[in-house]
Amino acid sequence: MNRAVTSKLPLLLGLLIAVGPVSTDMYLPAFPQIAHSFAAPAAPQESLAAYFVGLAIGQMTQGALSDRLGRRTPLLAGLALYSLASLGCALAGSVTSLVVFRALSALGASAGVVIPRAMVRDLADGPEAAKLFSRLMLVMGVAPICSPLLGSAVMAVFSWRAIFATCVVYGALALALTWRYLPDTLPPARRTLIGPVETMARYGRILRERGFLAHALLATANSASIFAYLAATPQIFIDEFGWPNSAYALLFGANSIAYIGYNQLNPALVNRFGLHRVISFATAVLLATSLLLAGFAFTAQGAFHIETGLLLSELAFGLLMPCTLVGALSRHQSHAGSASALLGTLQYSGGAVSGLAVGWLADGTARPMGLAMLLCALLALAGAVLRPKLLFSTKE
Repeated sequence: MNRAVTSKLPLLLGLLIAVGPVSTDMYLPAFPQIAHSFAAPAAPQESLAAYFVGLAIGQMTQGALSDRLGRRTPLLAGLALYSLASLGCALAGSVTSLVVFRALSALGASAGVVIPRAMVRDLADGPEAAKLFSRLMLVMGVAPICSPLLGSAVMAVFSWRAIFATCVVYGALALALTWRYLPDTLPPARRTLIGPVETMARYGRILRERGFLAHALLATANSASIFAYLAATPQIFIDEFGWPNSAYALLFGANSIAYIGYNQLNPALVNRFGLHRVISFATAVLLATSLLLAGFAFTAQGAFHIETGLLLSELAFGLLMPCTLVGALSRHQSHAGSASALLGTLQYSGGAVSGLAVGWLADGTARPMGLAMLLCALLALAGAVLRPKLLFSTKE
């Protein structure tokens, strides 16, 4: 790989991974409008859950395909499917069609979620991989800052359907840049030619490896906590606290900026203390902030207190995401695509469950979100306890 391409790699991979945040965050401010359009209060949450389910299912296939065919071909096919399905969402005439096209768009977007992570593992491991993941998070961090603001701006002129038309444009741009600039990081000599039975057996072996299982539990709990926040905050701030869409988008952007800032502390902390200690610290922060947020929710505190709890939680989110990815994939270089796919499936399955739970338990307050995030923090604690203590040295 030449130096010019290598220098562009974080930007390109960050753009691809950002397909996920763009597809979720941009339409969060549109939840009330979507519900009104279909006269179905649960339509937004159902479409969001369908997207998470599609990501969970799609990643299992994308990981195996990328290990077999290389990274580039499945990525291009996935981006094409994402763009076409997003067009279907823009034209959807019923809740059912919206849910179906959201699931299909997620099947395509799953390539942009899982394959770039495997490409990082193709090129680096340990602290170097953690640093590259952090640079990716910085690039893709622009998406959750700008996406809700862009969604609010689009709705100020057009309807919620134009948001999905914007997703079509984003997908087409990602497809074109991938075709033009992104090389395949998995050479033919390292590709695996296995069938479905062996693929499932491989997933079983990965799950039985303690390092993967413990870090996957941590990553899943962290993601489920984030998705509970995504599913709940439009209702909390727009409906309960009466904020306009633009104000909610600004709040979401502020939280995203905090996430990016915390995330960029990760390389320095990993270099100084090692992955194991950073994960332990971040897990403790997640538990403490979740307890604080649940306390605010159950004592009916106002928007300032809820937002304070969310901003503090971003520290744990930002530190745990890259470190748990490295921990889960570290012992699976020969089949990083499959391991990355399995990890993503677990993360988005947890997100679908937490998002639906928050929707079903919605009572007009922040209590369901606070309870869901606290349960997720307890699961993360279990994952931290299960980790192999010598997986990484304290110098890493």
